[in-house]
Amino acid sequence: MTNFSTTAAYIWSLADLLRGDFKQSQYGRVILPFTILRRLECVLEATKPKVLAQVEKLKGMTALEEEAREKFLLKAAKQSFYNTSSMDLSKLGSSDIKTNLLSYVDSFSRDAREIFEHFKFAEFIAQLQDANLLYKVVQKVALTDLSPAAISNHDMGLVFEELIRRFAESSNETAGEHFTPRDIVRLTTSLVFMEDDDALTEPGIIRTIYDPTAGTGGFLSSGMEYVHELNPEAVMRAFGQELNPESYAICKGDMLIKGQDVSRIKLGNTLSDDQLYADRFDYMLSNPPFGVDWKKVEDKIKDEHKVKGFDGRFGPGLPRVSDGSLLFLMHLISKMRDYDSKSSATLSSGRGAGGEGKNGGRIGIILNGSPLFTGGAGSGESEIRRYILESDLLEAIVALPTDMFYNTGIATYIWILSNKKDAERRGKVQLINGVHLYQKMRKSLGSKRQEIGEEDVRLITRTFGDFASIESYSLDKEPDEKSNRGRQSSSKKKAAKKTFGSKIFASHEFGYRRITIERPQRLSVQFTDERLETLRFEPGKLNAAMQKVYEQFPDCFPGEPQGASRGSKSKNGKPTTYGDLSAVEAEVRAMVKADFADLKERQIKDLLAVKTWTVQKELLDKAIKLQAAIGTDQHDDFNQFETTLKQAIKEADVDLDAKQKKQIIAAVSWTNPDAEPVIKKVMAKNVSGKAQAASKNANAEPDPTYGTFEYRGRIVQFQPDSDLRDNEDVPLTAETARGANVDAVNEAYFHKEVAPHVPDAWIDKGKTDEQDEQVGIVGYEIPFNRHFYEYQPPRPLQEIDAELDELSGEIMQMLQEVHS
Repeated sequence: MTNFSTTAAYIWSLADLLRGDFKQSQYGRVILPFTILRRLECVLEATKPKVLAQVEKLKGMTALEEEAREKFLLKAAKQSFYNTSSMDLSKLGSSDIKTNLLSYVDSFSRDAREIFEHFKFAEFIAQLQDANLLYKVVQKVALTDLSPAAISNHDMGLVFEELIRRFAESSNETAGEHFTPRDIVRLTTSLVFMEDDDALTEPGIIRTIYDPTAGTGGFLSSGMEYVHELNPEAVMRAFGQELNPESYAICKGDMLIKGQDVSRIKLGNTLSDDQLYADRFDYMLSNPPFGVDWKKVEDKIKDEHKVKGFDGRFGPGLPRVSDGSLLFLMHLISKMRDYDSKSSATLSSGRGAGGEGKNGGRIGIILNGSPLFTGGAGSGESEIRRYILESDLLEAIVALPTDMFYNTGIATYIWILSNKKDAERRGKVQLINGVHLYQKMRKSLGSKRQEIGEEDVRLITRTFGDFASIESYSLDKEPDEKSNRGRQSSSKKKAAKKTFGSKIFASHEFGYRRITIERPQRLSVQFTDERLETLRFEPGKLNAAMQKVYEQFPDCFPGEPQGASRGSKSKNGKPTTYGDLSAVEAEVRAMVKADFADLKERQIKDLLAVKTWTVQKELLDKAIKLQAAIGTDQHDDFNQFETTLKQAIKEADVDLDAKQKKQIIAAVSWTNPDAEPVIKKVMAKNVSGKAQAASKNANAEPDPTYGTFEYRGRIVQFQPDSDLRDNEDVPLTAETARGANVDAVNEAYFHKEVAPHVPDAWIDKGKTDEQDEQVGIVGYEIPFNRHFYEYQPPRPLQEIDAELDELSGEIMQMLQEVHS
């Protein structure tokens, strides 16, 4: 039993008894709790007599509270758990073994008992009893020596890790929800801890490790294992929280086996109910779920963001509800210990989770590609990235190969963050492209088809540790084997090169300032019959439905050419009211249900209302009067047309409110790039070369860069055309990143990249950043793939043509074989 793998294999051989009566994916749900039970029993064996004696003493103390009673028993057991039963697995007997075993498990202390409850151990005991397997399983477990004398806490932890791995592989349909592949765990742990290797070798060192999505405890175990290899005397205190009860039970059992205080492992949703809210940690590792929405806890998270701001966890901003990955990242950042270089030097032994030690914190978190670039300037995602980069917390991002996880094959990345960067790393971020560092697995586990080998792990960690910039180079790796299934492609196209590289950037190089570019609205106007006819129908959601009703039920609109010819009459022989649909309401509702299902009942009632139709008819009649005064000629200068329209309204004696006027203009106007620009505001009149302000506070000087133009002897601002509005991303410089020299950089970019192509464009000066109040909104994104993209020239056309001819010949030959 000196080899942990051999011991784990022996324990897993319980599966031989379970085969046939249990599914393969259920083996671990039986083997893991029985392993925990046997280990706890062996650990407690030496102090069992003292615990039983203490139980007898406490029987007479009926007034003693449960909490005080538990403290006495824990002291007698000299462990963080106890069992008050006089039985053990070897004494349960065979006649009433189910009852005895349940009673034995119920005799454990609360923390230990909770593990078996979340495993739903009682249900599996019942299934084993029904299959006549319970006695056989208990006997085999009881004969397994898992005592501390035979196997230490450290080695027992390795055994349990191996059992968890086997469980993950046997239940790979759901493994991705609970298990992080061990190769990824090993790599992430190495990246997080390696920068502190020297400090971790000091005598009496005490450190804390935390995982807010603990799963089965893989990251916690890996962190403790890493430190144990460096310094067997170091003390690592593990903290975690997990949402899934079964994973929580496995994690808590693993920590109990390793001698950890399992009261630090919590059950619940980390985002909405942080049960370790007052604690800060030295090291944090996490693999949060990819692309999972946080709608269920939306109210609590938004409240914390709004009420607490930066005093809470989500001060920088909130990502979209469809993906909560960045919420976990912000949660971890809020859990970092404060850093003080002087304090950390004198307090190298650290403190408890809530102590005063200022050793700083380090984070390793696995995320998909979305947090790198999702969300434009000013969005929640961009503001979170901005906070991380401007606070200089991000050390490195490592791109992993695809097909690395049990339940997804998407691209993933390891983010490494720290608030105690070395001097050479300050203000910089390292990107490591490890997408080709993999080896194919002999057997896939769910979606996991590839793994990172030891040599690849060493290459990544060495590159990170050296803080080295490495030009991409080809790896000495065999090309991926092609599938041997089906017809094989005879394409001569070369396989993509497998490369590795590392690049280092200043933090501000991921930032940009998004400026809004406006162009003037240019409108033409013409009062044609066709354009005026559109006024018969209300704009918006009812427009299409009204058009169809008008076409299908013409008799409901007397006085119109299409209805008058039919002589529509009501029951008493008089013409019906224009827009009265009462006689055809059922038919209209059926049509709406079939063709306009998105209309709500309130909107349908408006469609059926006579007033809706008569209001639009009255507007049409007014427009026809204006047509008589204005004519049907096209006007390409909207500024002059407005004067014409005012005169026509006066001549035709038409009363128009602002809404009606807007609807008429919308009906008879259209965008025309050859028309004159529409003036929004006259700033000044140019008198003899001198600007005379139109108002005391007006800026009388033209400034085309920011939308003030000299036009026809006046200084004006044009009406912007929302359809032509565009954004330009001006890269941040070291100066503009801190809000200095912003206008000069924006203007230089505008005159180089925009003005030569669209001379009438200008920068919207009103769009400013909330934080520095400068023109343009600051955004951050990390376009990882763009930085490592290598251009591959296309193959010569002759080669492609030859290949197509060859394929065509193969297809024709296959078709001939089928016909023959």
